[in-house]
Amino acid sequence: MDLEKYLRSLGVWHRFVEKPETVHTADASLATGIDLNRITKNLVCRTSDGRCVLLVVAGDRRVNLQAAAHALNAANVQLLNFREAEEVSGYPPGATPSVYHKTSLEVVVDSSLLTHETLFCGGGRRSRLLELRTVDILRLNKAVAAAISEQ
Repeated sequence: MDLEKYLRSLGVWHRFVEKPETVHTADASLATGIDLNRITKNLVCRTSDGRCVLLVVAGDRRVNLQAAAHALNAANVQLLNFREAEEVSGYPPGATPSVYHKTSLEVVVDSSLLTHETLFCGGGRRSRLLELRTVDILRLNKAVAAAISEQ
């Protein structure tokens, strides 16, 4: 999977930021100096009815799985373990971008992120972040925005 080629083919504005290899958003923030509230956690999950979904929340917030289930009209949502998440998304945790995945995923973007013009997410490998316009993340995924996080 070539994330950069995908973005270029669609004419999507983007910027990669190289960094030391990290898995967690807090470590990525420390390594780059980018505010933690602008770096997203991209959490690969499965709904009770078997749908694979991606929950996009700010690095300084915790996902509320009950709220996510409600936004997805599902009885519940469970996080996948690292191995399963990589199988579904095509990327290792810590590198998962907000767009372009191996499996078609329903995407819910936390509404707290909508105040930012751009966001940073996994860049396809753990040694870089990808900056995208928030509107492009929503558009490319046909994503739903909902309140799915808490402080």
